[in-house]
Amino acid sequence: MFYEFRTYTCMPGKMPIVLNRFKSATLGLFERHGFRPGPLFTVGVGNDSLEIKYILEWDSHDQRDAAWNAFRADPDWKKALEESEKDGPVVAKISNELLLAVPFSIKT
Repeated sequence: MFYEFRTYTCMPGKMPIVLNRFKSATLGLFERHGFRPGPLFTVGVGNDSLEIKYILEWDSHDQRDAAWNAFRADPDWKKALEESEKDGPVVAKISNELLLAVPFSIKT
């Protein structure tokens, strides 16, 4: 098992649009395609007030690749993306890291 830590840097003033897209479309599509997300985070104190962060849990790289490919090909995602960006881009940058948990830190 491994984790994917993703950070979306929103365009100035566009975070509400991105959060709404997560609420109204993305999280449901994640469920449809077998994603296991944790909570979404915004920065309450700090310098990165344009960022949304979250973690996905994966069993294998094959599972991750299949889920992302299905998500990106989903017509509902394409529609949600198009609608949210009708007035221009809302995300400036997406970054991700694939993380391995230190075995002694996992509670079973």
